[in-house]
Amino acid sequence: MTTWTIAGSLTVVPAPTRTDLLAEPVSKALAAMPAPDEVGVTEIDPELADTAAFCEAYGSPLTASANCVVVAGKRAGEVRFAAALVLATTRADVNGVIKRRLDVRKASFAPMDEAVSLTGMEYGGITPVGLPADWPILIDQAVADAPELVIGSGIRGSKLLISGAALAGLPNAEVIDGLAR
Repeated sequence: MTTWTIAGSLTVVPAPTRTDLLAEPVSKALAAMPAPDEVGVTEIDPELADTAAFCEAYGSPLTASANCVVVAGKRAGEVRFAAALVLATTRADVNGVIKRRLDVRKASFAPMDEAVSLTGMEYGGITPVGLPADWPILIDQAVADAPELVIGSGIRGSKLLISGAALAGLPNAEVIDGLAR
């Protein structure tokens, strides 16, 4: 079992043992990963799901948290979606790197109701694990290099603990240097 140094006061168990703490698409994607037992999950208060509140309440370092945002852009009437995963201490370069990668004139955060509907996950818990198969997952180099990270689990009542290498190994994952500023 993996020992998580970033867990603070949380109790972490292998994610496959607590699928009740995962959104359905996350649970399915996790089962398909090469080493699902190396991904941890921990139950949290859903009111403390937002990164800053989570870190303060549970003693997990902000520098070890990564946020996943859903970005949308249009090209020739077609809406293109992507997920961007950046460290919580940074911001995704939506109007530069992501806009160019999606090959759209304008990129912006997808509306909350659309992001929730398309991912099957709760707002505030959206994670790159289990996203629609045709979406690119853009991962900042600093995230890919991190040995341990806290990310969403698809619901607000838990968090996943995972390595950057495992995230970089997800289907459709693209590691991009400079994705975050």
